[in-house]
Amino acid sequence: MGDNAPLKGRFAPSPTGRMHAGNVFSALVAWLVAKSTGGTIVLRIEDLDKERSKACFIDDAQRDFETLGLYWDEGPFFQHDRDEAYAAAFETLCEKGLVYPCFCTRADLHAASAPHHGEKLVYPGTCRGLDEAQRSLRAQQRTPAHRLRVGDEHISFADAIQGFYEQNLARDCGDFIVQRSDGAFAYQLAVVVDDAEQGVTSVVRGVDLLCSTPQQMHLQDLLGLPHPSYAHVPLIVAQHDRRLSKRDQDAALDALLDRFKTPAALIGHIAGITGLAPTCDPATPEELLANFDLAKLSHNLVDLEQIRWT
Repeated sequence: MGDNAPLKGRFAPSPTGRMHAGNVFSALVAWLVAKSTGGTIVLRIEDLDKERSKACFIDDAQRDFETLGLYWDEGPFFQHDRDEAYAAAFETLCEKGLVYPCFCTRADLHAASAPHHGEKLVYPGTCRGLDEAQRSLRAQQRTPAHRLRVGDEHISFADAIQGFYEQNLARDCGDFIVQRSDGAFAYQLAVVVDDAEQGVTSVVRGVDLLCSTPQQMHLQDLLGLPHPSYAHVPLIVAQHDRRLSKRDQDAALDALLDRFKTPAALIGHIAGITGLAPTCDPATPEELLANFDLAKLSHNLVDLEQIRWT
């Protein structure tokens, strides 16, 4: 993000519930980053999870962004329309000999995997070495997921907020899923394909997804796709290590607007507690844009991983 080229950012809500304060913060920073360069915003509805995605939440998400003054320039695009593009990318990986079936259950994974720094379980390669006879036998009992074979490779990048981040794919991640056992393509693959096709050059999202970024960058390299720039914002939490949740309706937007009365008051409060602004005075996104500098944000944050909601 060091040059002056216009950036294309994205809003990428999952339609599984109403937006909460943490979602608003991420979207606000994404909008400010793109617009501060004279760039644009794409709206993408990430509805891969067909069971949990609801049409009412799709409408709510668009209305919520508009209410807050966070307007987009392209879209909405829907992941449920994109299976053909994901399948083509999946086939490319298969042709490279990098994909294999995995028959492990969740219980198997938890029993055999080791957590990496509390972030996630590292797959131990249980199904990697199965021969064709073993795969055929197991396929009679269970429909497999498909994993991408990774090597002893270091992926690193400079995050605009979190700083330098590095991951060894074999040690810190392990072979990861690119297609689930129900046939749905995994988020990691879908988001890489979508960002490239939609021209996204700036990804702003929560720090909980920081550890997924090296895997996405690895997929980009394998598929010949460009790397966007990344900025991972702290999570707004209800209390230490307890993030806000759509399911628990934590700081849900309806309740927030009831509390703060106006969108500007809500945006201003979020800007104040997160370091986007020096005070919590009411402000619109356009007003925040006048003094926005992403480089200053990390210096204004007391904690780069968590911000307590107040």
